[in-house]
Amino acid sequence: MKLAKSLLLGSVAGFAAVAGAQAADLPVAKAAPVEYVRVCSTYGAGFFYIPGTETCLRIGGRVRADYIYVEPSDRADDAIGFRARGRIQLDTRTATAYGLLRTFVRFEITRNTGAFSVPGVVTTSPDVDQAFVQFGGLTAGRAQTFFDNGDIDSQAFGTLRWSDQPNVNMLAYTFTFGNGFAATLSLEEGRFTDRFPLAGTIVGEGAGFVAGQRAPDVVGNLTYTGTWGSATVAGALHQLRGMPILATVGGVPTAVTPDTEYGFAVTGQLNLELPMLAPGDALWIAATYANGAPGYVGYGDGEGVADAGYDVNGNIDKTRAWSVAGGLRHYWTPEIRQNVFGSYARVELGAGIPGSDFTEWRAGSNVIWSPVAGLDLGVEVLYANVNPRAPGERTTDAWEGRLRVQRDF
Repeated sequence: MKLAKSLLLGSVAGFAAVAGAQAADLPVAKAAPVEYVRVCSTYGAGFFYIPGTETCLRIGGRVRADYIYVEPSDRADDAIGFRARGRIQLDTRTATAYGLLRTFVRFEITRNTGAFSVPGVVTTSPDVDQAFVQFGGLTAGRAQTFFDNGDIDSQAFGTLRWSDQPNVNMLAYTFTFGNGFAATLSLEEGRFTDRFPLAGTIVGEGAGFVAGQRAPDVVGNLTYTGTWGSATVAGALHQLRGMPILATVGGVPTAVTPDTEYGFAVTGQLNLELPMLAPGDALWIAATYANGAPGYVGYGDGEGVADAGYDVNGNIDKTRAWSVAGGLRHYWTPEIRQNVFGSYARVELGAGIPGSDFTEWRAGSNVIWSPVAGLDLGVEVLYANVNPRAPGERTTDAWEGRLRVQRDF
């Protein structure tokens, strides 16, 4: 019996050894590699590598709520307004043999009511705020105009009159010379203000005052960036073309085509860091002059400041405008900062444009509390005064108060 048991155990052990040897000869299936998300610290906080690539990505956004009170001028005006704005943005960067390859997209949706909109109308506006590609010195797409110093942030909630323009569509190239100097040549979408005034009868049913665009705005700048801040001088060339008018010349109705003219704008801007006062403190100033291009002084469409006027002979008379603006940012504590800012502008309208020449000044201040990183709770007061130069016209002024809650991530 003991002999049989020993033979049986020996046979089992032999079979186990053979089976183990055969199993060792079989191919072993490897586990699929796990693709972990890696932090990309090259371009700052928040970037990570897109799995399987050498491209770094940062996902960000903003939620902003504004509440405004504007002193009404008559009973039809809304005195209060509500605004909600949401922003989503993507920033990708890849190091290449030719330099940095960057793409940036920022999409916003804004809902306005009351004083932020036309009285009695609620507006919801989706907007591609920015969308551009940068490759080496090339910038193509929608980005901040190169007419401005990109380091300046006025920190004003309301409107100041200076060249601080919305983002524009462009094709630009930046030349970097070293030692802090860089220059940019940019072709940008035409920045028209109001349309030309009516000077006779427009030829063609439904024709507008501004003729078709034949040339983009040409913008050039020179910027110096140092440890103390940055300074920019820039200029822009702006084409003016009007539609034909039907005028009476010598008692005979005659179609007159306005001349093609060119307006221009120039600016000097300074951003000065003031760490000796407190970390984050800064002073900025901007001086701008425009002849036939008041959009570069901060006057947009619908504000009664046309690029130019033209008479029944087709002669174009350009609007001239200039402004000086500035501001100071001071951190009272690391969480509480205050901004004081203002602007002064003068506008001389082209001949035939309805209205009169005027001067305008705006001044205000806000206080912003950031209890946690990325959260701003702010209040602002702004005063605006418009003084027409024509005899008999009254000066108008208004106060504006605003509360803002904003979260950036």
